[in-house]
Amino acid sequence: MSTTRARAVRFDEYGDRAVLHVTEVPIPRPAAGEVLVEVRAAGINPGEAAIRSGAMHAMFPATFPSGQGSDLAGVVTELGEGVSDFALGDEVLGFSWQRSSQATHVVVPVSQLILKPQALSWEAAGALYVVGCTAWAAVEAVAPKPGETVAVSAAAGGVGTVVVQLLAVRGAHVLGIASPANADWLTDHGATPVPYGDDLAGALTAAAPDGIDAFIDLFGPDYVQLAVDLGISRDRIETIISFQKAQELGTKSAGSAEASNREVLTEMADLVASGRIEIPIAATYPLDDVRDAFAELEKRHTRGKIVLIP
Repeated sequence: MSTTRARAVRFDEYGDRAVLHVTEVPIPRPAAGEVLVEVRAAGINPGEAAIRSGAMHAMFPATFPSGQGSDLAGVVTELGEGVSDFALGDEVLGFSWQRSSQATHVVVPVSQLILKPQALSWEAAGALYVVGCTAWAAVEAVAPKPGETVAVSAAAGGVGTVVVQLLAVRGAHVLGIASPANADWLTDHGATPVPYGDDLAGALTAAAPDGIDAFIDLFGPDYVQLAVDLGISRDRIETIISFQKAQELGTKSAGSAEASNREVLTEMADLVASGRIEIPIAATYPLDDVRDAFAELEKRHTRGKIVLIP
């Protein structure tokens, strides 16, 4: 690759993973208030698969050819005019709203980056934004008090693992709904595992005989309905995925947009760097293997994050 060319994930039409490819593109140049980042790690997320398939066209239409990705961590290699927040060689993490982070180089506004703590691995830093800020927003939406009980569906997924730990940091008792294979991880991170399956309502009630104060859904509308059926106050039921159901039932649906700022990102990065929260890395893939990475993600059984390494 020449010094003027980058490599980036692209898709030219909606479709399954087969539409993804990696191609050479010009290295972008930062405008005023932006920096160029040489990407060291870029997380992948279920929402990206939904956008690529066309399932979210009404909300998030793609313009072709389209890039992918928001999570990123890397090294600043060029400064746009007026930038004083960062210097050449700074290690940073953050996010792109241009669907462009799954690449070797990406231009990012300085307002969407923070310095990477030295204790944070590249993989964790590159996977932090979506799960970290989404988890923060979801937990904030239900406003847990120390000692309260909060149930979490998909508790061992990318966002779920962070939600579980952030709730524990805030002193809540967590009921983590997940497969039995994740029971040990949940127990080790302060949660009470509750396997999904038949009579989940009964299992949750048995695990929390004094009642459940709040519910965070990270999987689908059936869980929002379950929370209502359990008698949980609707203003303490949050979903990051079931927007139509939330509107129908009058529950909450906060997401990463409500927490996409430097302050929240810094708080989450510091929690991870200090060891109070971990970002489990399920797997890493070279950029060229982006299709394989999404094949693994779309099984919906990975614990933690899958990360591309350009």
